[in-house]
Amino acid sequence: MRGAIAQVGFYANLRYTFVIMPYASDDIELVRKKREKVKEPEEYRVILLNDDFTTMEFVVEVLISVFHKAEEDAVRIMMDVHQRGRGTVGVYPYDIAHTRANQVHAMARKLEFPLKCIVEKA
Repeated sequence: MRGAIAQVGFYANLRYTFVIMPYASDDIELVRKKREKVKEPEEYRVILLNDDFTTMEFVVEVLISVFHKAEEDAVRIMMDVHQRGRGTVGVYPYDIAHTRANQVHAMARKLEFPLKCIVEKA
């Protein structure tokens, strides 16, 4: 009794899947499945650390290109990093946080800046 799934609907906590059966009459069978609970991914903070050699302009460029921040937000975050020694850039799932931190390190290495970016559990 195999068929193609035609439509999926939700009602309360149950998931209903309509299956069109391959035999002559176009009967539709209602298959009841328990709804799977999806766990939200853990969040991680991406933090830029201040140093005495990386230019403010480069930090703003990184924030705009890697983290897709608006220029005003990028300047504000850059000033937090400059004045407080560190600044939170954003909160992301594990993979995205580490990918963006690696992109920051690659850009900094390319231009020989010692800019550091760390990832902490939020």
